[in-house]
Amino acid sequence: MKTKAEPIDRYFSEYFDVDPKALEDYGALDVSVITDLPLFIDPFLLFTSDRPEYQELHEDILKYLRFLKSKSVAKLDSGLIDSWYRFAEVKQNWLGYTLLGNGGRGLGREFAEALYDTLATILSNFGEEDGTGTHLEKLTLIKDGVGKDSISDFTTNLIKEYLVLYTQKFAQENIAPAKRRKFVVPRVKFDYRTETWMRKRYDLPALDGDFVLLTPIDMLTLDEVWINHKGMIKSYDSIPPALPDKQLRAQVGNYFSRQLTRRPTKRERDDAAKRTFSEFPELIDEYIRQREEQWHDAAPSSARKVDDAKEVLVSQPKRAVEDLRNRTNFYDLPYDTYEEALSRVQAFKYYIEHQDGYRLINRKGGAFSKESEVQVYFGLLWTNSRFDVNREPNNGRGPVDFKISYGAGDKSLIEFKLGSNSSLKNNLEKQVEIYKMANKTDKAIKVIVCYSETQQMRVAKILAELNLLNEPSVVVIDARNDNKPSASTA
Repeated sequence: MKTKAEPIDRYFSEYFDVDPKALEDYGALDVSVITDLPLFIDPFLLFTSDRPEYQELHEDILKYLRFLKSKSVAKLDSGLIDSWYRFAEVKQNWLGYTLLGNGGRGLGREFAEALYDTLATILSNFGEEDGTGTHLEKLTLIKDGVGKDSISDFTTNLIKEYLVLYTQKFAQENIAPAKRRKFVVPRVKFDYRTETWMRKRYDLPALDGDFVLLTPIDMLTLDEVWINHKGMIKSYDSIPPALPDKQLRAQVGNYFSRQLTRRPTKRERDDAAKRTFSEFPELIDEYIRQREEQWHDAAPSSARKVDDAKEVLVSQPKRAVEDLRNRTNFYDLPYDTYEEALSRVQAFKYYIEHQDGYRLINRKGGAFSKESEVQVYFGLLWTNSRFDVNREPNNGRGPVDFKISYGAGDKSLIEFKLGSNSSLKNNLEKQVEIYKMANKTDKAIKVIVCYSETQQMRVAKILAELNLLNEPSVVVIDARNDNKPSASTA
């Protein structure tokens, strides 16, 4: 017999019985307590803030980095590198890339050793820059692939004491004692006298045996942090001409041009720019100087993006959960994982197409631009289940979007794609089949979300070519917001 599941608490305000307005007034993000939200702390927002405590935090970060630099001149034991240069992810803030959970990778040994080596060589002038400020982000500019998550993780570790005290104050004033506990928080403050990280005890919100941390919204960004490697490479053409040293400009130009073919591709130019930045660290300082000159744009730009993320990943899912419970059978529990998965996908499709749900899977001014946004949104809605629901488990052949399981013998997969995906045909033909083999299951559902008539026509053509037009496990969702008639005219 099917039963209607009770809604579970998806957000901090719901789990801890706090008025969302209290969090808003306090300046804190109403984080999800079931999945990380893809937001990140940007240290540049601390640097440019007019709040004295933020400026002090930024200076504290630089103080620790100067300490690391002083230690980088000597050969260190691997244990000391781990102690001083290596940090785990502070998963308790529920920010980052992990979906349906909060267990990220953190800053591993590779990051620690790169930081140790870089401070001693390429960035030996760290903290002694001429004409520009010192920034944590500088440590990541020289290495491709070290992005906002690494910078955010590092910053979070170095301002952990502030975040813990910030959360404790709110918790003691707004959360019942029954939902708080005294936790010993490790590596919360660095003692320069003993050169060791200290632990302290705090009164914090408790969730499943662990604590939860709040983060001020005005520290956060959605996309890249203000000073970032990708932006530096993109800005290359404007940087060498701004160098004041004529001889240096000539050397940089010669070095860069010698690496290019007669008709270089964008990738070749980007690779040449990366090598040039590495060879001439003065270019990094010039890029930072230019970003500093544009500082007044940083906070408003981040605020707009974070407001958009809050609407898409906090406000809209809250409204959708209530809507789905009242208007669909989305939270009914069928017999096995495939039935439940397909039932939920079909209920989600019906809600989007026939009950104005398309309004909640579109952002103001346009569609969800990334598959990850649709996946996060669906994951936030689907958490009331007697089955184990995992997001992007990687069982040997790459990550699948969702795996629903009940023990070892009953597993089903769900893979989301946008109708605009240029590799859609190949994905439909091969990708899910590979995932099914890796996860040892023959049950998989492919969900395709279309935001335009052109996408729908393209998807229909692909499905026809693959003989999948009438396949029940392939579900196409019409999420267009330009063709939904009102109930009075439908």
